[in-house]
Amino acid sequence: MLFARKTFFDAVRVSLFDGVLKKHQVTGLTAILDRGGVAAGIDDRWLAYMLATVHHETSRTMQPVRETFAKSDARAIVLLDSAFDNGRLPSVSVLYWRRDAEGRSWLGRGLVQLTHRVNYEKMALATGIDLVSRPERAMEMDVAVDILFIGMQTGAFTGRRLGQYFSASKEDWTGARRIINGRDRAELVAGYGRRYLAAIRLAGAA
Repeated sequence: MLFARKTFFDAVRVSLFDGVLKKHQVTGLTAILDRGGVAAGIDDRWLAYMLATVHHETSRTMQPVRETFAKSDARAIVLLDSAFDNGRLPSVSVLYWRRDAEGRSWLGRGLVQLTHRVNYEKMALATGIDLVSRPERAMEMDVAVDILFIGMQTGAFTGRRLGQYFSASKEDWTGARRIINGRDRAELVAGYGRRYLAAIRLAGAA
């Protein structure tokens, strides 16, 4: 997918980043756009929704992050333990962030929060990257982008994939949230997606 990058960045700077784009945000956006540019037959709505998902999941840093946004695994584990002990994680029954016998933590990492060993194993098979021996690799930008694209295009995260929500006959911006996390903040992410799509199409016409 080829379009005028400057036009795209100018548009999203205003519509999604309050008039200011920082270097790390540009770096993250560029990594996703570069992958989208080489992806065969990618729908511009797919790219827009992936950008919107990253915008939300990373608190618009557009960089791989740990669950809780901690700077280290050790700190993230402390924060997650505290949240669980204080009843702020009512849906959690398995303390997946606690280190296993090999010292590995399966806490959320990446541009999309990959959690639990079984999901790291699944994405290791899908990407060909050893995320089981080294789950921390999900924090590397190129790896995180691979996980984002493969997970959302194939349905590897939840069984739902982009093609189910954006096709020649369908456009479901709120329903697409099920690809990642049920209906959580579905309208918010949908709004981001529409704004990213507008920027993509504006840049494509430039």
